[in-house]
Amino acid sequence: MAMDKEIIRVMGTDLDGNASAAIALTAVHGVSYNLSRAVLHIGGYDHRKKLKEFSESDFEKLEKIIKNPVDSGIPSWMINRQKDYKTGNDLHITGSDITMQLRDDVNRLRKIRSYRGIRHERGLPTRGQKTKSSFRHGATVGVSRNKDAKKGK
Repeated sequence: MAMDKEIIRVMGTDLDGNASAAIALTAVHGVSYNLSRAVLHIGGYDHRKKLKEFSESDFEKLEKIIKNPVDSGIPSWMINRQKDYKTGNDLHITGSDITMQLRDDVNRLRKIRSYRGIRHERGLPTRGQKTKSSFRHGATVGVSRNKDAKKGK
């Protein structure tokens, strides 16, 4: 939350102070453009205002809203983790917690040997895409010709 001239630190992320608030907040991992607009609206700020024009107390208020968006009045369909597997609560995860949570979810699917978990293990698509021509890895497969056939013999 320390403020420099051009770089502002919010939620462990350096943000551009010259950018508009709605655009700058999207640099925080887990905050989309729509969520940033909603956070600014709930906080009572103009989304076109430059981020460097905000005060320390404004940033504290924005962080509080981002950490608990449902409690602040943002609808639950806007958050990134609805009905958490362990708690059943609607959560919004930001920063490095997103990657850790995703890794835990995939490991849980692998451990219970679900179809999606097995597809993740094998590096194949998990959402029903066709695999005849896509999702191919490794060396290219094609027709290999003999040296004599290339010369025309």
